[in-house]
Formats: sequence, structure tokens, C-alpha cells
Amino acid sequence: MKKLLILLLTITSTAVMAQDKTLYDFSAKTIDGQDFDFSSLKGKKVLVVNTASKCGYTPQYEQLQKLYDQMGGEKFEIIGFPANNFMGQEPGSNDEIAGFCQKNYGVTFTMMEKISVKGSDQHPLYAWLTEKDENGVEDAKVKWNFQKFLIDENGKYVKSLAPGTSPLDAEVTSWLGK
Repeated sequence: MKKLLILLLTITSTAVMAQDKTLYDFSAKTIDGQDFDFSSLKGKKVLVVNTASKCGYTPQYEQLQKLYDQMGGEKFEIIGFPANNFMGQEPGSNDEIAGFCQKNYGVTFTMMEKISVKGSDQHPLYAWLTEKDENGVEDAKVKWNFQKFLIDENGKYVKSLAPGTSPLDAEVTSWLGK
């Protein structure tokens, strides 16, 4: 009985600790190879999005940039993660992706290095974003490029939005208080 109680307490405390994770517990590299600690975003709402240069949703870069121009800065940040997980739609190197984003969409929001958003090599941040056991809110498997994740100003997971949801959708802008 004592062993069962200890096992239950261990499982419960592990689940609670996992759900206490926030965006601020993670780090990654920017598209130009610089270390980026997500705790630098404390006090900001954050939209995390997996991107691709050769996708039907690629024009969302323009909408993301428009949202960032309107709302970004002191209270809001967009973090883009290029990923090649869906039909090879992001085949480029980090340098090629950065050039594409700048030339075609004038992207000024933060772009990270190319990562994997699903599978055995999934980036730890995306494990947190997609697993209820990690984020404490919902399972939200990445369905395609340009899936969006909303994170509140305390680093807590809020929700996932489908890839086809425009970054300028009322659900996003009302969440931002616009």
C-alpha cells in the first residue's frame, strides 16, 4: 500500500510540474544562430507559428507582418519557426529562409532556426505546445504549416489555431485587445 501511495504521489507531482511549465522554460536559436531565451518575453503575449516557404499558406507571412506592424513591440511578439515536416515545403537553409522572408514579405518579427515540429526529433518547445500533459490545457498536434499557438503575457499556453486561420482573424486581434 505504501509503495502504491508513493507511486501515485510521484505521478501526480510529475503531472503538476509538467503543467507548471511556461514558455519561459524554453530556449532556441534564432535564424541567424543566436541563442534566444524565451524568458526575455515576460509580460508579452506571444503568437508562435510554424512556417514554410513553399506552402499554400505561405502568403500568411504578409498577414503576420501586418499584425506585427500593428501590434508588435512592447506587449506582443510573433515567433516564427520554419519547419520542413509537411511535404518538404521548407527545404531551404536558415540563410535561404531568412532571405526569402525578407525579400518577399519584409519580415521583421523574430524568426528562429529551422526545427522539427513533430516526430521523434520534435523541438522541446513544440512538445510543450502540442501535449496537454506538458501545457496543461489541450492536445494540439501540428496539422500543417502555419498552425498558430497563443501564449499569454505570463508565458502560459492559451490555445492553438488551425493553419488556415488568418493571423488577422478577429479571434487573434480580440485576444490581443484590438
